[in-house]
Amino acid sequence: MARRPLPRILSNGGAQLARSRELARTAADSATDVLHPLITIARGLRRLAAAGRRKWAETPKDKRGHLLFLVASVILAVALAPYGPLLAAIALMAAAAWQGRDRTPPAPEGPDETQTQRLQSLYEALVPSFSVAEDPAPLYAHGGEWEKVFPEYEFDGAGRIAHLEVRYPAYFPDSETQARARVEHLLTAKAGRDREYHFMWDEEGNQLTVTVLAPLPGDIAAQRFVTAPGETVLGFTDASEVQRTLPLVRGVEQRDVPPVVWRTGIRSTEPHLLVTGQPGSGTSTLLRSVALQALQYGDVLVVDGGGTGEYACLIGRDGVLAVECALAGALASLEWAATETERRLITVNRARQAGHPAPEDTKRPLWILLDRPAALAHVAASDGYKDPQSLLQVPLRHGRAANVTVVVAEQLDSLDTLSDPVRQHTRARVVLGPATREQLTTILGAPPHTTPVAHVPAGRGYARLGTGAVLRLQVPATPDPYDDATSDAHRQAVLDLLPPRTTPADAAPERVPTPPEPEPVPVEAAVAESS
Repeated sequence: MARRPLPRILSNGGAQLARSRELARTAADSATDVLHPLITIARGLRRLAAAGRRKWAETPKDKRGHLLFLVASVILAVALAPYGPLLAAIALMAAAAWQGRDRTPPAPEGPDETQTQRLQSLYEALVPSFSVAEDPAPLYAHGGEWEKVFPEYEFDGAGRIAHLEVRYPAYFPDSETQARARVEHLLTAKAGRDREYHFMWDEEGNQLTVTVLAPLPGDIAAQRFVTAPGETVLGFTDASEVQRTLPLVRGVEQRDVPPVVWRTGIRSTEPHLLVTGQPGSGTSTLLRSVALQALQYGDVLVVDGGGTGEYACLIGRDGVLAVECALAGALASLEWAATETERRLITVNRARQAGHPAPEDTKRPLWILLDRPAALAHVAASDGYKDPQSLLQVPLRHGRAANVTVVVAEQLDSLDTLSDPVRQHTRARVVLGPATREQLTTILGAPPHTTPVAHVPAGRGYARLGTGAVLRLQVPATPDPYDDATSDAHRQAVLDLLPPRTTPADAAPERVPTPPEPEPVPVEAAVAESS
């Protein structure tokens, strides 16, 4: 049966509406141009009337009669004089036009003396980077004109550069990372080190655009995000970097904020996550935020290698399989997770071979959150046990097919203790806290398009999902609700997101068996593994 075409009002209604708006805007601009003299005279008459009312209010009451007599005499003289009313009307219109003129001071056409000095010093600083001795007509030269290379520029209220476009010669190696980094470092030093800058290189047009970035919102507390199953909000970034926003509550107002969404599950290309940073940078905060979001649709297994008790709020909650801090419990829980991953793989394979859908017990996501595995590895090596990271090999390699997700958090100074499977299979990366450009490039696999600053608040850093772009990141505030230093608002926000407690805090969960004592490995194997 042939399909009936949609009505024109539905098929091209958007185009007609846009065209109507454009016509209305053009008509309004034309009417404003035509009626501009009348608008000016009306504005002047209003100002003259306001001045007359002020004069009348400022006149003492005993002298208002004399003022009325004077005004009446003037009106009578004008009315009796030849052409008096016409001349009076012309004079009134001229006075109204003069009073109704636009008194806004014109904007300066160019930079002032201070801004000119800033641009000239910036030009002189770029001469060694953008010039060579063999160039017959150099674009950059000592004592040259900065107007040729800075076609657009903006300054903020403090007189510092807020936006700048830089032209550079075609022979500059803009495809080399080191050459770019040298120029970006120079621009950051000359424009101000205490701000973050975004650099956009146009290799085809030989132009560099420098933009000062506004600070990311750091007052967003933990809350229920509007996401689909399999989507996890790692934090928030700049609006120009992502094409999606989430409705969030910031204090007492609600607004849309661009998020950094990490997709997990069977169809994910980055099924596992590695979080790193300096102490106190917010890695545990990010893991708590991920755990609260994962508990909506799946089960969570937490291994706290640091043993600080920052995940005590999850103990006994519905969906939390275990929260382990000791080495014996961590080994038993991770061994169970590896066995569960293998069981899911076998079950799903048998169901597919039989032509049946996957069982329900294999569809529920399983999350393994491992915080500071280096501490557990050190304890295991000293006691003669195997490294707990060795038990993550199966979940990391086959976790996507088994609907198992692994999240590992480690400090920057202990990254060399991570095992090869953890490094290879955690292609979603997050770096929090202060870090050098070389560290960010090594961990994320690509340099950021912004300049890292030395002092950043907790939860601020960079994220890269697989081979995507490096994004600025601000983690939502998800502190430990049992910490005395936590504010009441943030504590209540986390408590509202916690599932109900179904198991006493001092009892072991039923889903994970009581962890047995780990079997010691031979001393020779332990020494070889640690080496």
